[in-house]
Amino acid sequence: MKHRIEVIGLGAGDIEQLPLGIYRKLTSIEKMHFTRTLDHPVITNLKEEGVNFTSFDYLYQREKGFETVYEEIVKILLEHAQEKSIIYSVPGHPMLAEKTVQLLLNQEQVEIEIVGGQSYLDPLFASLKIDPIEGFQFIDATGFKRSTLNYEQHLIFCQVYDRFIASEVKLTLLEDLPAEYPITIIDAAGSHMEKITTVPLEELDHSIEVSNLTSVYVPPANESLRNHMFTRLREVIATLRGPSGCPWDKEQTHESLREYAIEEVYELLEAIDEQDDEAIVEELGDVLLQVMLHSQIGEDDGYFSIDDVIKSITDKMIYRHPHVFSTESIDNVDDVITNWEALKKEEKKDTRNSLLDGIPKGLPALLKAYKLQKKAAKVGFDWDKVEDIWKKLDEEIQEVRQAIVNKEQVEIEKEFGDVLFVLANLTRYYQINPENALSLTNQKFIDRFSYIEKELTKQGKELIDSSLKEMDNLWNQAKERE
Repeated sequence: MKHRIEVIGLGAGDIEQLPLGIYRKLTSIEKMHFTRTLDHPVITNLKEEGVNFTSFDYLYQREKGFETVYEEIVKILLEHAQEKSIIYSVPGHPMLAEKTVQLLLNQEQVEIEIVGGQSYLDPLFASLKIDPIEGFQFIDATGFKRSTLNYEQHLIFCQVYDRFIASEVKLTLLEDLPAEYPITIIDAAGSHMEKITTVPLEELDHSIEVSNLTSVYVPPANESLRNHMFTRLREVIATLRGPSGCPWDKEQTHESLREYAIEEVYELLEAIDEQDDEAIVEELGDVLLQVMLHSQIGEDDGYFSIDDVIKSITDKMIYRHPHVFSTESIDNVDDVITNWEALKKEEKKDTRNSLLDGIPKGLPALLKAYKLQKKAAKVGFDWDKVEDIWKKLDEEIQEVRQAIVNKEQVEIEKEFGDVLFVLANLTRYYQINPENALSLTNQKFIDRFSYIEKELTKQGKELIDSSLKEMDNLWNQAKERE
């Protein structure tokens, strides 16, 4: 006869809550009794009645992680079940937050029978006086991710075995909630030993005694506490564009927002140049606002939503990083860039006819020149030596001078363009972004000229009344101050 393991739930509290059939099974002497932990009031009561249990508490002390403990418990249970049928008891209900039971159900060596037991969720809801239909998350405190928490719902953390786990829960929650946020600690819910304590979040792991019957309840957070979350931002943008929203936001289109997108990016670049972290945060928010508005317009029109935008970039990042998300191996940055371009070309093979396709038409001309030459250089269309580029620059400057002598306005414009194009090529060779370089010079000019204005104002003079020599002297002063 094939042996089996009967898995029995010990319920949420003391022996008074234990169903009669479960009690009879546990007090029988026909089978070996294994229990995950002795730390349960039902076990205490049954031991007083002469029932003997073999527990796995020692594994929690010996092993480094819970996963290892659970795997070792299952291994031992299966070894004993090869010889005779056994009983294995767990706190609560076997199918509620019991990893060992899930591991047992996933094996095929021994038959598993789930006998039952009372879940502690019903008494927990009653003790907390909450209605689960409002939405709740039941979370294993020994292994969860912050990104999965939904603060609009009731959060219940189970398996808060000790202070270390309580501390981990606290630290994660403090990423989203204030230190004074009230949370409730429930021990032995529904039993005569039930204890409910509400404390500020920051005190969760301070003075509260925790056990395997301890749960932590976090009530839903109001909207203002969720303002740092993406879902809340999406709600706000949808509201602004909704029937009762802002008249300006409701009137916007992709075309009307175009100028703001460009403006916000330049403001972000300015904040980066100034190394102003607070400004970078603000300007990144403004850039994100543009993304959200365009996505909401797409959703309102029925064409796409922010979900499509996120999926698109997520798919792209995974596809273009096979060395991270797949088995491909890449050793250095140059190989990463080469592989990126190859994958990008494969993606765009049906939409691009030229190597130079894909450079935005609206780019500033200097930056566009830089990118055009960078793309051409990848297939060998490049100067062999940088000295040749310098010679080309001299040649183009001479052609400008000749066009000026000839007073050919159109040619002067073209020849100046050639000079700028060669300069862009030189910056590429020296790994300098020409747009950034020129932006730095522009800012330098602004700073020095502003210094001239301020110093003349101190002297009671206007710019128009000052000589070039005076302004030049002040310019040199500003330069020395740098």
